Amino acid sequence: MTAIESPCILICSIDLTSGYCFGCGRTREEIGAWISMTPEQRRETMALLPARIATMERRPRRETRRSRMARERGLAEN
Repeated sequence: MTAIESPCILICSIDLTSGYCFGCGRTREEIGAWISMTPEQRRETMALLPARIATMERRPRRETRRSRMARERGLAEN
């Protein structure tokens, strides 16, 4: 069995604005269909990924409990 080329870098988080994964730039649909795509379809998709990633404004950051509580306190004070 041969390995399937993949752009996945194990940072799996979808940008809610663009719908692209912060790690690889693929959409949920592309990620789900990746195994059934032909090598040519995968290469075509991978050619689009650098431009997609460049359009995202920030990298995901998981909110800690402490920062969430501080944010909520700030909202409650306004």
